[in-house]
Amino acid sequence: MGKKPRVRSLEKNEAMARTRNLRISPRKLNLVAESIRGLRAEQAIAALEFSTRRISGKVKKCLQSAIANAENNHELDVDQLVVSEASVGKGVVMKRFRPRARGRAGRIKKPFAHIKIVVSERHEEA
Repeated sequence: MGKKPRVRSLEKNEAMARTRNLRISPRKLNLVAESIRGLRAEQAIAALEFSTRRISGKVKKCLQSAIANAENNHELDVDQLVVSEASVGKGVVMKRFRPRARGRAGRIKKPFAHIKIVVSERHEEA
């Protein structure tokens, strides 16, 4: 019997990588994802390499994974890859408490986020 093969949700010229449970708020992660949307793959890697944001290293690793998936799994040309989608999602929120004055407690939220990067092969017309 076995399972039926999963239907591919992407186009033939696209590849994807996803990183889950990054320990950063989705708003901050979206600022980094916004900086690479629409860029060519090598330009996006360079932008993340020189970014001062703490999370840019993890985003760069996810982007490199998407590029490797495109090259090895889908036989796409690495030189023609463009970051077509970089979407951020909300993960779990850990709740911690800190003692405050007069016996009260202050709540501390530690959010997590997910990122999905889709690269697509685009041929440039000369």
